[in-house]
Amino acid sequence: MHRYSIGILGASGYAGRELAALVTRHPALALAFAAADSRRGETAELGGRAVTFGALEDAPLANADLIFSALPHGASAPWVHAARAGGAKVVDLSADLRPGRSPAPAGVPYGLPEIARDAVRGADVVANPGCYATAAILALAPLAASGLIAPGATITINAASGVTGAGAAPRRDLLFGEVAEDFRAYALGNSHRHGAEIGAVLATLGSDADLVFTPHLLPVARGILATILVPVTELPADPLALWRARYGAEPFIEITTEAPTLRDVVRRNVFRLTARPVAGVRRPMLQIIAAIDNLMKGAAGQAMQNANLLLGLEETMGLPA
Repeated sequence: MHRYSIGILGASGYAGRELAALVTRHPALALAFAAADSRRGETAELGGRAVTFGALEDAPLANADLIFSALPHGASAPWVHAARAGGAKVVDLSADLRPGRSPAPAGVPYGLPEIARDAVRGADVVANPGCYATAAILALAPLAASGLIAPGATITINAASGVTGAGAAPRRDLLFGEVAEDFRAYALGNSHRHGAEIGAVLATLGSDADLVFTPHLLPVARGILATILVPVTELPADPLALWRARYGAEPFIEITTEAPTLRDVVRRNVFRLTARPVAGVRRPMLQIIAAIDNLMKGAAGQAMQNANLLLGLEETMGLPA
């Protein structure tokens, strides 16, 4: 089988390391370089092989068919443009090209394959969604597209993530002694950037709802569990029928009658969901519980889905389901 040459920028972070492991195990990809200024010259065991990190300025961009940019938010966009100038296709894992930013990026599809697969296939650059945004949008998209979200509603999203979602840079508040045996909210007052990303995508699907999004930090390494409350125009007889109809053929989506847990999704590239009517409220409301692995379906795994589509490969290739 022909192997495509792959480069990774920002390869020493959690998402970058996950990507390197996926690339090294992929039957149709070959890792050409893994660049990480903070760890240049160091070697790590990723995906069963030794990977040595090089400097960003030394990365041979023109030697890659596709480049993943896992660089920090605000630093990625110039490297995306440089990679495109070298002829590579690009999957950008930062927030730089995602919807919800001002000014809004133009001409770059939002890489959530379950809602934008055709746009991704024909692209040269894809904006990989945020982890919280992936969980929330996949949960809400069928409701928004069907017009079942009550006009002018306020959707409440409470989501908790493992500490790898905060990145690999050393921080006192992420030390084991600070996180263990604790649980806390952050980005209070609806200030997390993923809120704008979620709202912008839902607006394209016809929803005018307000969002109140509160992220929380879990004392675990990886995984996201989201609880979402959605006012609806009516309660369907089968609460899960809408998601089964929309996602029934999707290889990475699981609809279940039981509430998903992190153990169901960790180290898998899947989104898992259930939904129930809410009792004891004056207006009809659904409660949605959704779970993903923030480093797989929320980052590196989804980026690999997008890469497979960009390169004309089977979308599921090289991914753990």
